[in-house]
Amino acid sequence: MPYVTRFAPSPTGPLHLGHAFSALTAYARAQDQSGRFLLRIEDGDISRCRPEWEALIYADLRWLGITWPDPVLHVTVREDIYASALELLEELGLIYPCSCTRRDVMNALSAPQEGAPMGPDGVIYPGTCRHRQMKSFQPGEAIRLNMANAVEFLGDVSRFSWQETGPYETGTHRLDADQLIHGVGDIVLARKDIGTAAYHLSVVIDDAAQGVTEAVRGADLMEATQIHRLLQALLDLPEIAYHHHRLIRDEDGRRLAKRSDAKAISKFREEGLSPEEVKALIGL
Repeated sequence: MPYVTRFAPSPTGPLHLGHAFSALTAYARAQDQSGRFLLRIEDGDISRCRPEWEALIYADLRWLGITWPDPVLHVTVREDIYASALELLEELGLIYPCSCTRRDVMNALSAPQEGAPMGPDGVIYPGTCRHRQMKSFQPGEAIRLNMANAVEFLGDVSRFSWQETGPYETGTHRLDADQLIHGVGDIVLARKDIGTAAYHLSVVIDDAAQGVTEAVRGADLMEATQIHRLLQALLDLPEIAYHHHRLIRDEDGRRLAKRSDAKAISKFREEGLSPEEVKALIGL
């Protein structure tokens, strides 16, 4: 099977050095394996995405020497596809509507003062709305996966595995029922705050649609891989490999974020640095 990977930024701000490392790592892996590197725009957060940020993504990547085939896939044109997946999960009795705010979630925890249980998506949802059926869904509500029902539907989930090819925990990993139910919980598949499919749902569907064979991304997403493998199994999508690379951090050891625009690739470019100098800053 031909090697295919992708870089999928959100146009909500300028790309920073961490993005440069991820894009260049994916691009190099595709070249090393005579494969394909795809660019995908995760523009689902319509309240924060801007055309000017998307244009800057293209300019920064080209400046770094990265090329990709057209057309570029945009998340916002695929709402019908995500809706079909949600309909399937509804038919299987695996999703439910949720009206809880973040404050509601914290208030529902039995002992929040002892520290809320955390999973890949933050605080693990306590199941307040789990009794509800999708027929009671109201516009603006979130849609959650009933993790226990999903695990029960799949049966022995340990038969579903994936390969980690990155420098951390390299090798074969398998789904674990107890970890999914108690360590991940009922994740959000569609978000009321942005009115579209949440990342976990869109990323597995789009990776399958584009024939991605390996997802290259930061180590901060490693814990979410079990969610993506689960959704692949539920939606009958192909298994792919994952390559989680190191994170680029600032002088204080904090992971770079878009709000730290002093680290933006465009600023280095404007200051006259060469692509080679930027690559050296991130150890390439």
